[in-house]
This record gives sequence, C-alpha cells and structure tokens, in this order.
Amino acid sequence: MWYDEYRRWVNNSYLHPELRNDLYHKTDAELEDMFFSSLSFGTGGMRGILGAGTNRMNIYTVRKASDGLARYLLERFGDQAMARSGVCIAYDNRMMSKEFAMESCRVLGYYGIRTYLFDNLRPTPELSFAVRYLKCLAGIVITASHNPPNYNGYKIYDEFGCQYTPAYAEKIVSLVEQTQDLFTIPVADFNQLLADGMVCIIGKEVDDQYLDVVKSVQIHPDILKQIKVVFTPLHGTSAELGLRLLSETGYDVFPVVEQLVHDPMFSTVKSPNPENSEAFKLAVDLGNRVSADLLVATDPDADRLGIAVKKGSGYIFLTGNQTGAVLLKYLLSERKKLSTLPEKGMVFNTIVTSDLGAKIARSYGMKVFSTLTGFKFIGEQAKFLEGTETKFVFGYEESYGYVIDDRVRDKDSLQAMLFALEAAAFYRETENKSLYDKLLDIYREYGNYQESLQNIDLYGIEGANRIDRIISYFRQHPLSELGGLIVKISEDYETGIRIEDGLPSHLSLPKSNVIKYILTNDSWIVLRPSGTEPKLKIYVGVNDISLERAKMQNQMLSDAILKIVKQVG
Repeated sequence: MWYDEYRRWVNNSYLHPELRNDLYHKTDAELEDMFFSSLSFGTGGMRGILGAGTNRMNIYTVRKASDGLARYLLERFGDQAMARSGVCIAYDNRMMSKEFAMESCRVLGYYGIRTYLFDNLRPTPELSFAVRYLKCLAGIVITASHNPPNYNGYKIYDEFGCQYTPAYAEKIVSLVEQTQDLFTIPVADFNQLLADGMVCIIGKEVDDQYLDVVKSVQIHPDILKQIKVVFTPLHGTSAELGLRLLSETGYDVFPVVEQLVHDPMFSTVKSPNPENSEAFKLAVDLGNRVSADLLVATDPDADRLGIAVKKGSGYIFLTGNQTGAVLLKYLLSERKKLSTLPEKGMVFNTIVTSDLGAKIARSYGMKVFSTLTGFKFIGEQAKFLEGTETKFVFGYEESYGYVIDDRVRDKDSLQAMLFALEAAAFYRETENKSLYDKLLDIYREYGNYQESLQNIDLYGIEGANRIDRIISYFRQHPLSELGGLIVKISEDYETGIRIEDGLPSHLSLPKSNVIKYILTNDSWIVLRPSGTEPKLKIYVGVNDISLERAKMQNQMLSDAILKIVKQVG
C-alpha cells in the first residue's frame, strides 16, 4: 500500500529536510500520487515531477538509478569499468540538475567507477559525442528536455553514445528495481572523489571537438550569408555554444537576450518547447523589429530545433516533418551535385514520421528504414551500419529531432540549426527563395503531405488508467474503417502482429505499446502513450492532390479518431 511507503519515508531519520517538508500539508490524493508506484525507469531512463516520494525525481531515486547502472557496468565490463574512462555526465539548467549529476558521481564513485563531469550545463548531443570522444563506457544526462519546470529526468547512454535500447536497457532496469531501500544506497564523498581523480571536470576541450563535428555538416560553408537570424535557446543549454557556433560560421545573429538566461522556471514562456509556436513569442517580436528572415529555437537540452520562416509581414512555423523534408532535400540534391552522395546510403525516420522524407530519399537512390519512436533506435541503427558498405546519410523524427553527422548518436539541434541556416542562405543566394518557398516546391514535386499530432494530457493514476483503457480498446476492437476510409493495414507493435487484407505477419521491430492503421488512400493513424509525459499521442498523416484537400482530410480523420477516443476513454 502506498500509505506504508509514505510512513516509511516520513519516519526515516535520513530523509533530506527539504523532501520531508514536501510531505507536509498534502492531501491523501497528492500523497497517493507521490507513492503509489516507483518512478518508471524505462529504456531511456526516467523522467518525473520533482519532490519527495518513490514516484518523484529526488536524490534517492537518482541514487537508485545510478546504483543499478553501476552494477550493470561492473557486471558487463568487469575491471574495465574501473580501468577505462568510466561514465560521462552532463546536466541542463533545471532545478536540481547539477545536484543530481553530483549524486550520480557519488554513487558511481563508491563502486570505483570514474566519472567525467562537465563544468557547467551542456547540450544533450554534446554528451552523446563526448561518450565516444572520451572512450567512456556509458553516459548520463540530467534533463527533462522540454517538460514543465517542475520536472527533471535521468537519461543513460551506452558506450557508443546512444541511449540504451531495450536489448540492454531491460537488464539495467532489472538491476535498478532490485534496490528496495533507497535510504541505504552507499555514496562516496564528492570532494574526496575530486581529490582522488575519480571525478574529472571537463569542458572547453570537448566543446571544441564537438563544435568541429557540428561544423562538418556544412556543404557550402562559404555561401554568402545574407540572412538575418533570431536565435533563442529558451533558457537552455545551447545559449553559449549556439551563439559561438553561429558567430564562428559567420551568420548575422540576433539573440533573444531574455532567454539566454539559464532560468530553471522558464519564466518567459508557457512551455519551453520549440514544437509550440507560443514559445517563439519573444523571438517573433525581435524578428519583427530587426526584419529577420529566420527564427530558430532549441529546447532546454538542445536536442530539438524549431524554425519559423518570414513570409510577408509575419512568420510561418515549420513542423518537424516539414523541416526534415527541406533539410533532406537540400542535403541530397547538393551532395549529388558534388558527387559526395554515397552509392549506398541510408536515411532513417520513425513509424510516426511523414512519408514525404522517405519519398524524397528514395528518389535519390537512398534506402529508408523506419524505427520505433525514440532517437535511440536511430542511433542504434547508425551503429549497425559501421563497417558495412551502406553509409549513414540522415536521421530524423517528426518531434523536431535531426542528425546529419552520426558521430553524435542522438538528435542534435546545433547540427540541424547550422544546416538549416546554410540551406536558407543557399536558397536565398541561388534562387531568391526562402525555406518555405522550397517546401512548396517539394510539395509540387512529391505530393501534398500534411501531418498532425494531438496530445491528450491524462494525469495521475486515473490518467494512466484512461490511457490503458483507450489503447486496450483499439487493441481489442481494431478499426476496419475511419471517416469513410477503409483500413488496409493494422500494425500492433505490442503483439508484433501486422494484418494486411486479413492475413497476419510478424513485425520486425521491438515490442512497443503502439498501434498504427494505414488507410485506403495511404493516410495513416498512430496511437501511443508518451514515454516521458502523462499523455496519449495521436498522429495523423495524409497526402492529397492539393494542400487544402490534404488539410481537410487530416482534420476529418483527426476528428473521427478523437471522437472514438472520447467515447472509450
């Protein structure tokens, strides 16, 4: 019972005073939510609300995760876990991020595992790069990405700079869950670890090497840069490196000064998420004042990039699918002209990404592979290509994540930002067109693709139950039609079964609680619970003979699926 766990916490003499205070003046419903389960440690780590309790992010749940990771590393690598470089650790600007990073060092240090800790906050993609650059056996990032300010998280990376995929993560999860008493996890003294060289502080050298990789994505680095750019890190980790990168590559940049501040409360935005146009309000204001051609925003841990393009007296916000299509078209067309496109190249996306990018890639002779949602699966595929004739060309997902140089095995907003600016400068110089103009050209050439995403927030125990109820309904009552369109194919990634024309076959991807329907006109619907937030996500994609018809078709299918969800949830 949750109440027994609550009593164990409130009566424990080791409980940190601030966390003890967090237990006071709470209703039974609030306490139940804090203790009804343990904070989920999944294939990418864990993420949750800050506070006391087993279902919250705090020093004890972070110690538990680090303890499981330490035991995994020792079990898998033995003495090598101590003899080699150990674990690289980065953190973002959120409340308790630095403290959680230090707690991770203390736990790993107790086991004799050396840690490399950044001297200040750093982008998540830099951590992915640093793991391989420093020849570490693992990496940790303390971040909750674009979640609200009261969240934080703990992400783990393997020795290849990729977030652990299920094949390995399940073993770590099992070791994490073996720990029952959070208050007895042993830790070393941080200052003593520093003195003994078991915690090594890193910074500029890794920054320099990482930025060299980012700059390598340029195809035409000397293109005339006659564009004005507004840049905002949304209070996050790209503030320093982002500005340095754009300055060193010669762009005319106007930063949103208020959002260069590493404010853990993200006080200038409702949500620090570049997927939401509301996060661009200050960028739009500045853009209007300086007549900027492009607005770019990175999320707090700098793995996602949002773009807005000037059109007339306002700005048009590109979706992740649209940005991915434009970047991919620029990359393939220009590399083909320069004869630097590999004969055997691979482009990666996910099962919820638009089909437009895949169509572009295949038109240039590239192979396309769709992974499950989560960039860890793209990073894993990049690793599989090593030593083969097939070369990594581009990886992206609809949720505003892109990577071009796979020396970073996670989505990288700095790579994407620099590449998008180059594409904008190139098209301005060579065709007097904007990125949005090029998107319209792409639609004319490949078809009018329109995608949408509905996020349904469902909080607490009841919210989790509703998500289970909705997904279970579709699993038990598969759709045969939607909005007058016949379902041609259904794919259930939890059961691993694909049904086409009534005939079942097996899906090759790992298990995941995802259901996808492909309809008669190649429209598609996906339902999946978020892996990082209390949300049900519903994706809709269509292609039609005009943009207007595509938008109408998308809206019709969205309304139809939401009506069913409302009825059953």
